[in-house]
Amino acid sequence: MFSRRHPFLFFILISFSIIAISSIVISLIILTGIKSSTRTEISDFGEKIGVIDIKGYIGESREIIRDIRHYRENASIKAIVLRINSPGGAVGPSQEINREIQKTIPIKKVVASLGSVAASGGYYIAAAASDVMADPGTITGSIGVIMGFTDIHDLLQKIGVTPVVIKSGEYKDVGSPVRPMTASEKNLLQNFSDQVHRQFITAVAKGRHLEYDKVAAIADGRILTGENAMQLGLVDRLGNLEDAIEWAGQLGGIHGKIKTVYARDKKFSFLKKLLESSLHDIIGQLSAHRLFAGYVLGGIPLGGN
Repeated sequence: MFSRRHPFLFFILISFSIIAISSIVISLIILTGIKSSTRTEISDFGEKIGVIDIKGYIGESREIIRDIRHYRENASIKAIVLRINSPGGAVGPSQEINREIQKTIPIKKVVASLGSVAASGGYYIAAAASDVMADPGTITGSIGVIMGFTDIHDLLQKIGVTPVVIKSGEYKDVGSPVRPMTASEKNLLQNFSDQVHRQFITAVAKGRHLEYDKVAAIADGRILTGENAMQLGLVDRLGNLEDAIEWAGQLGGIHGKIKTVYARDKKFSFLKKLLESSLHDIIGQLSAHRLFAGYVLGGIPLGGN
């Protein structure tokens, strides 16, 4: 039988099948509770606070940038609250969102409200805000970069598979899972990681008005509580989402009761939600045999800033 002739390959196939089935089942359970919704239109009169949820793995920036710009350009929105519950994500999207916030704060105040987790890329985004609020026990910080790849060349040898690679340059297949990494490749990737790490430190120092060396001293990937982060100057105040909304209202000059508008997807798509879900992204990163770099919390490279 196939399982006896190729036990290792059989184990890999079974493992990936279980992961795939589990991801679909869990996604179905989660998505059954999601109702079709549309973007909240700003139709009634009055001054408001625009709230944008940034949840899960940060793998795409387009919709978040769209919402930030939408609120920035609407005169009835006096300030913006970014509710962040994210362990991080890819470097590019995190930097793009950070940049859009930088373009917004000269026009309108942006308050970052850190939820249960706002670490690595999640904090990269928050650092650009006008002001940052966190819960005392929020998991934040994790200022660092992680890279990783899967080396399966020993397994391939055991099952009798010989990969053939044709490449145009020495480093074209850097991070290949079918062979050991060379010393020069490790050096190349370390230099790359260090450069992206410096970009992270610079962004935090600029956004939080801190000295570069002060940020660098804690930019070793360590996680912090919201309370610790406030003591270090990474957070301004402690409080929950409602506190952040009230604070944004004050900064925006709103008097009396504060109205809020929440940004949502324009059109609900079950397939789109399944394909773009954090669970799908995480499973994909865990199962993909490829090089990855990101700002993300944790020892497993799930992808992120």
